[in-house]
Amino acid sequence: MDSESPDPCLICGGTGWKVIETEGVRSVARCDCFEHSRLDKLFARARVPPRYESCSFESFNGLTERLRAAKAVLIKFVEEYPVAGCGLLILGPCGVGKTHLAVAVLRELVYRREVEGIFYDFRELLRKIQNSYNAVSQGSEMEILKPVLESPVLVLDDLGAERPTEWVRDTFAYILNSRYNRKLTTVITTNFEDRLRETRTIGDGTRLPAEETLEERIGVRLRSRLHEMCKVIQLEGDDFRAKVKQAQFQV
Repeated sequence: MDSESPDPCLICGGTGWKVIETEGVRSVARCDCFEHSRLDKLFARARVPPRYESCSFESFNGLTERLRAAKAVLIKFVEEYPVAGCGLLILGPCGVGKTHLAVAVLRELVYRREVEGIFYDFRELLRKIQNSYNAVSQGSEMEILKPVLESPVLVLDDLGAERPTEWVRDTFAYILNSRYNRKLTTVITTNFEDRLRETRTIGDGTRLPAEETLEERIGVRLRSRLHEMCKVIQLEGDDFRAKVKQAQFQV
């Protein structure tokens, strides 16, 4: 046996079948390891980046009451799945745990509800689509979009990170409206705040626009559609990644 191969199951010996005995009658049934292996493969097909593969609700360290409350809402979302056409819009600043929780939702839906899903960083998806226009591309635009449009669960990470050109908005609108019409679950994360744009005052009294909002980034119509098809989860807290990096330098 290959030294890198996993040890065979002690119950079934790697066959995927186990012998059971009921009232003196012996029969065979699928071993638990077979089901776990099947779900592992289902999760692998979700394309979660290696950095986030181990993200789960158990490993999420919500340092504030509000973060723990948000985690509880997401756990309930998984327990009540499916709710036709209902997805999640997870908002919050950088490093607060949006991607971690989005992947945790996807993981639970795969392993607990046996639901197929797919993960895409929004910028990566746009670049793959753009690359498909190249004459030497190995795949067409629709081959790339097909799982995005049809997967029962889509996690779209970092919405708004790409410069909002007309093509970017049209592409996002096509994805969002297609999934809306199919009543599929869409989980989206973004750093942009979902509020009216405000102004800030600098030292000489000049008033300048504050940070861009989600509505300005994706447009009024798409923001409205997001609110129609998603439960909004607002995360608040410090940048956990920055804290970890700072602690590493201090060791």
